[in-house]
Amino acid sequence: MSSSRREFLRITSVTATGFMLVSWGVAQPVPALEPAHQPLTSPNADEALHTLLAGNSRFVEGRPTNPRRRPEDFATLAEGQSPVAVIIGCADSRVAPELLFDQGVGDLFVVRVAGNVVDGAGTIIKGSIEYAVAELSVPLVMVLGHSNCGAVKAALKHIDAHDALPGAINGLVDLIKPAVAKVQGQDGDTLDNAIRANVQIGVQRLQTLEPIIAPSVRQGKVKVVGATYDLRSGRVTLIT
Repeated sequence: MSSSRREFLRITSVTATGFMLVSWGVAQPVPALEPAHQPLTSPNADEALHTLLAGNSRFVEGRPTNPRRRPEDFATLAEGQSPVAVIIGCADSRVAPELLFDQGVGDLFVVRVAGNVVDGAGTIIKGSIEYAVAELSVPLVMVLGHSNCGAVKAALKHIDAHDALPGAINGLVDLIKPAVAKVQGQDGDTLDNAIRANVQIGVQRLQTLEPIIAPSVRQGKVKVVGATYDLRSGRVTLIT
C-alpha cells in the first residue's frame, strides 16, 4: 500500500458523501490514518482535484501540514509510486507544486519547463505526461501557469520583433507566441490574458493528444484542467 493512497483516504474519510467541486471551505483536522489492512480505492479526477485545491487553501492560509517529507516516507516509496495528479508547471524557482499544493513525496508527478509549454514542446514533455497516464494510471492532469511569467513576457516583447534571442531561448519563446497573438486586442491586462491563453492551449493540446491521453479523456478516465498560480497571494485559480 502506498503512503500516498493512505494519505488520500485520510483526507477523503472526513466527507461522507464524496466531493462536490463547488466551494472550498477551511479544511478541518483529519483523523488518524486508516489501518494498513483496509481496502483502498484510487481517487478519481474530481477527488484528486479537491485534494490539490484543499492543499492550496492550507498553503495560502499559512497552515500547511507538510505531509510525508521525512526520510522514512521516501523509503516507503522506494519500490513504486502512485501519484494522484500530473502537474505541468513552469520551471520558475518560485513555483514548486509540492509546496503550493501542500503535498508530500509520491503525491504529484511533476513535469516542469519554462513557460509550462505543451504544444510543440516535443517528445520528452508529452512522453512524460503519457507515461504517468498510461503506466501510473494518474486520473488528473493540470497545466499550471503563474503570474508574471518571464517566458510569456518575453513572447510579448518579441512577438513583432525580427530579432532573435540567444541559444534555444528563441525557440522556446516562439512556442508561446501563439498565446500572445490569441489575446491581442482583448480587454484586461495583456500579460495576464496571455498567461491564461498559454495554459488553455496546453490543455486543449493534451485533451486531443493521441494515442494515450485523448482516448482516456473521452472515456472519462482522465481529466485535463488548467490553472494559474498567483505569486503574491499563493492562490491557485482554475481556468474555465
